[in-house]
Amino acid sequence: MERNTYIRFDWAIKRLLRDKANFGVLEGLLTVLFNDKTQIVEILESESNQLHQDDKFNRVDIKAKNSKGEIIIVEVQNTRELYYLERILYGTAKAITEHISLGDTYQQVKKVYSISILYFDLGKGNDYLYHGQNQFIGVHTNDKLLITAKEEGAIVQKLPEEVFPEYYLIRVNEFNQVAKTPLEEWIQYLKTGDISPDTTAPGLLEAREKLCYHDMSQAERHAYDEHINAIMIQNDVLSTAKLEGLEEGRAEGREEGRAEGRAEERLQNAKAMKQEGIAVGVIAKITGLSIEEIEKF
Repeated sequence: MERNTYIRFDWAIKRLLRDKANFGVLEGLLTVLFNDKTQIVEILESESNQLHQDDKFNRVDIKAKNSKGEIIIVEVQNTRELYYLERILYGTAKAITEHISLGDTYQQVKKVYSISILYFDLGKGNDYLYHGQNQFIGVHTNDKLLITAKEEGAIVQKLPEEVFPEYYLIRVNEFNQVAKTPLEEWIQYLKTGDISPDTTAPGLLEAREKLCYHDMSQAERHAYDEHINAIMIQNDVLSTAKLEGLEEGRAEGREEGRAEGRAEERLQNAKAMKQEGIAVGVIAKITGLSIEEIEKF
């Protein structure tokens, strides 16, 4: 199958999947990730979703709910952001507060799942999927805290991770393997736009029907090609800058090494000359060292 036979997800979610009729594609990804039926509530309208030339690297926010009514927020992010972890923390807090009314009890607080589909290098790590959640672990006993509460006359036990948000980071660019599971098929599609013709993964069947590159108009294909080209240029610029930074660091390291070597050589020469009985003043003149430094030998 040719690459880009299907539109890459980061483009599709901004242009085509905003239509409720196409929500099944993204719902398939969430169903695979959580092994639970999910439903898209809305694609959040914000400045990041405006359809103009400058928005090609901005994030897209999507809100969904699972079968328990818990909230799932999804972000698609193409460019590096310095305080990304702080931003997803803010996003989950905002989702929590938006779904509890003034005067409600804390029992009404909804658990939130944050899914980040990342097309940039977030940091060091070899996996393409990372998961994090809050737990309370005994400092001395290493056991997990289990909360006991009384609700409606019954004693209820609850783990903190049943309440606190969970975070999933999908590092698209780190996926470099043959797709064997539905989730791996999804990650492959997120990265390349390729979908196996015999896939049975939820959502990808819909993607094959609705996201074919050749079904777009000429103008849409041109805009999509420009988007992919812009991403390639961006990645090339970032890679070049990274390599230049590494080379600059190596050059500085080599220069520092040579300087340290020259200093050590002067010290050894001064020590040898002093052992031969050469006057301290002469040694200082030859090596450039101070008399005080030479007298320490």
